[in-house]
Amino acid sequence: MSSLHEQIESLRTSFHQELKGASSVKDLDSLKTKYLGKKGSVQTLMQELRHCSSEERPVFGQVINDLKEEITSHCTHTLDRLQREELAHRIREESLDPTLPGKRGFLGRSHPIHQMMDKVLTILSGMGFSIQYGPDVDTEHYNFGGLNFAPDHPARDMQDTFHLNEGFLLRTHTSNVQVHAIESFTPPIRMVAPGRCFRNEDISARSHVFFHQVEGFYIDKGVSFADLLSTMESFLDQLFGIKVETRFRPSYFPFVEPGMEVDVRCTACKGSGCRLCKHSGWLEILGAGMIHPNVLKNGKIDPEVYSGYAWGMGIERLVILQTGIPDIRLFTQNDLRFLSQFS
Repeated sequence: MSSLHEQIESLRTSFHQELKGASSVKDLDSLKTKYLGKKGSVQTLMQELRHCSSEERPVFGQVINDLKEEITSHCTHTLDRLQREELAHRIREESLDPTLPGKRGFLGRSHPIHQMMDKVLTILSGMGFSIQYGPDVDTEHYNFGGLNFAPDHPARDMQDTFHLNEGFLLRTHTSNVQVHAIESFTPPIRMVAPGRCFRNEDISARSHVFFHQVEGFYIDKGVSFADLLSTMESFLDQLFGIKVETRFRPSYFPFVEPGMEVDVRCTACKGSGCRLCKHSGWLEILGAGMIHPNVLKNGKIDPEVYSGYAWGMGIERLVILQTGIPDIRLFTQNDLRFLSQFS
């Protein structure tokens, strides 16, 4: 079996020659597969043992095993050397140069809705209003019944409100907090209720299925309509940072009597007329009024002794009025090109 011996020596020689040419871990993996794989050269030699005599088979089998261990040992040591070389090269390539200027980090920022919400709450807190949060999911009593909505009021319909199971719904305004507060606290009550609201509307440039609102209310002895007017004027002056001209128009809301809508002179055109104010010179800013006696009665508060006022405003609308953003959907698209404009 001198030919088998020659094959073994030839295989050893060719391996060492190819090992010298392995310059990367990838080259070494290919070499190991070629010689030590299931269909590699060493395995082929093992199959040649079946042609040996019973005396020669254990002798050549030992020689082939020694060759296999030799190849494995050389591959292991070479792999260790190549890995160290590649690591050293990577360290040289990626080494830190302390003389280079640092990379400017990206600073996060509040969403424009949150920025406006924080501004509104800061102003109202400074005016003596405490902040009260309420549930997004509530009963029809707290969202409608306790606020003097008639049983057949259109707002209760499925096409306007997201109704859930067992008499629950997604609140359509943060006025539900007013009912909870009237039931839980005794006057004087001076609170604002921020939060998210939901209405079953078509999504368009001017409307969405959810929005953010701040409800404010004050209940005490002797609270008058004049108190409401002065509160609104002081709040709006601080909100816009200038003395703004206001206009109060009669309006109807089930939970206030009398009710009104508050307009401010357009901050963009100063009243001359533009696209933002629909060329009217005025911007509708919020709805308000004196709390209806039935709402006070529902909370076990005597309307002959106590009175109060309430108002509500949409936060998205405030941002739109101050910035001229044309599409309310931009607030929910998470487009950094849009959001990065609000510092």
